[in-house]
Amino acid sequence: MNAPQTTTAPDSRADFPGNLFVVAAPSGAGKSSLVNCLLARDPAIQLSVSFTTRAPRGQEVDGREYCFVSRDDFERRIAAGEFLEWAEVHGNLYGTSRAWLQARMQAGTDVMLEIDWQGAEQVKAQFANAVSVFVLPPSYEELEARLQRRGEDSADVIARRMVEARVETPHASSFDFIIVNHDIDHALRDLQAVVAAQRLRYAAQLRAHPEVFAALAIA
Repeated sequence: MNAPQTTTAPDSRADFPGNLFVVAAPSGAGKSSLVNCLLARDPAIQLSVSFTTRAPRGQEVDGREYCFVSRDDFERRIAAGEFLEWAEVHGNLYGTSRAWLQARMQAGTDVMLEIDWQGAEQVKAQFANAVSVFVLPPSYEELEARLQRRGEDSADVIARRMVEARVETPHASSFDFIIVNHDIDHALRDLQAVVAAQRLRYAAQLRAHPEVFAALAIA
């Protein structure tokens, strides 16, 4: 797993009215299922669709789960400075469009990034108001069982993902919130609570409703 990369100066001083949520987890922890359930229930959040060089899995659709591109195309976008962050994970490249993200947040839309821990740390370094969430499996044994039940990867790939999981999981300590995904319904309630709490923070309300604070003469 290569170190994440950034291409331009940090944006941490930008004060966008929209909130930015970053969710990371080892493969198989249920991150995608959890995020999809949240998005289905909260239309005020928009998922940032990452670019990747990996092949689609299962029922994934280009432009919905990911923007699937060739390695040459991805590297061209790196050179053009299009990515807020990018990293190589499990031999594939992943990146987040800077322009797309900033346009949504500037318009007041809450955005969710579903990325790996490397990208999450880079985004957090560039957006001081970003809220980071790490999803943990109940155990490594359960994580492996979930990967096997998913039926999308060979035994060799699952073994590699388990090795990577033991590297990724300790980085949970650098995240703002931790959700242990014993049960998808319980985990979803936890994620909804994180989103609700962030939206009610003083700084978030000030960014979202500056006219109210001005009218009430609140500094």
